[in-house]
Amino acid sequence: MEELTINLHMHTTYSDGSATHKELGAIAIKSGVDVLLVTDHNVFVQGVDGYYQNGRKKVLLLACEEIHDQDRDPQKNHLLVFGANRELSQLADDTQLLIDAVQAAGGISFIAHPVDPSMPAFNETDISWESWDVTGFTGIELWNGFSELKSVAKGKWDAIAYAFFPNFIPHGPLAKTLRHWDELTTQGQRVVSIGGSDAHAQHFSMGPLHRVIFPYEYHFSTINTHALVPSLLSTDLAQDRRMVFDTLAIGHCFIGNDLPAPTHGFRFSAHSENINAIMGDEIAPQGSVTLQAKLPSPAKTHLLKNGRVIKTTDGELLTYITDEPGVYRVEAYRYFLGKLRGWIFSNPIYIR
Repeated sequence: MEELTINLHMHTTYSDGSATHKELGAIAIKSGVDVLLVTDHNVFVQGVDGYYQNGRKKVLLLACEEIHDQDRDPQKNHLLVFGANRELSQLADDTQLLIDAVQAAGGISFIAHPVDPSMPAFNETDISWESWDVTGFTGIELWNGFSELKSVAKGKWDAIAYAFFPNFIPHGPLAKTLRHWDELTTQGQRVVSIGGSDAHAQHFSMGPLHRVIFPYEYHFSTINTHALVPSLLSTDLAQDRRMVFDTLAIGHCFIGNDLPAPTHGFRFSAHSENINAIMGDEIAPQGSVTLQAKLPSPAKTHLLKNGRVIKTTDGELLTYITDEPGVYRVEAYRYFLGKLRGWIFSNPIYIR
């Protein structure tokens, strides 16, 4: 299989971002990203989908949407909508109706920043997801790059320091978000996890201090969703769009924090007699199953079953043989800037 690096959940001048779609395409090409999923707030921008190219390098940009009820205070329950290809924000006041409409339109939906704490120093309210009784969503945004700032900054000066040194921010998905995900999957749901940048690149001024808060270049080099696809990008827009969304829908992908080291090349698979599976797959084997995680470079790696660590290794390979049903996934950590930080988070393999 081939691998595409996808940066998703970002905003342009159509909502609260600072770049145009064309500018995003140019930045992504320099950053080595293959696909951009742009999600402006409550507006489905048309006429911008396509390939942005510079020499032999190109990036596929697809306009998607982040939808929430703008009449609600605080404005919780943000939903990332991919592939619906029509405006659905008018349904935002009924989250279940919105999710159902996304499905009916052939799209997929992900709960955005499920845990998004308040930041009183900047008058930022808690905008976590609350409607956990909904069904039919594709997955959750397990790791949100921008929201993580709220969990690590203890006050205004902390936030300002991180704005100048953003490489110190990424630690990993919030523990509460991981628990939500594990609870859903162990209850029998298929829930795909993705990593989003939530990029805005807003301009900030405080007295003599002026700064672009977390430029798009930074986000494109940090938390990405890596998709395992049958082929690399072609020149057929409709075909490539469907390939990207189909891959995310089934969960043939992993989250990579590409700051400590490149995550390209990670694989997590399962093998049994006449059965092979990768992340996102569900298998019903007869006899034992060999689970194997291959990493692009050495790391501290955990294999989890139903949200609990069952094996830990240091190196580039983790192997585990089991005959027990469960939801199996991998987490990998590396030291970076003096701390052990989240590096790779796989989607599960479901042994039923």
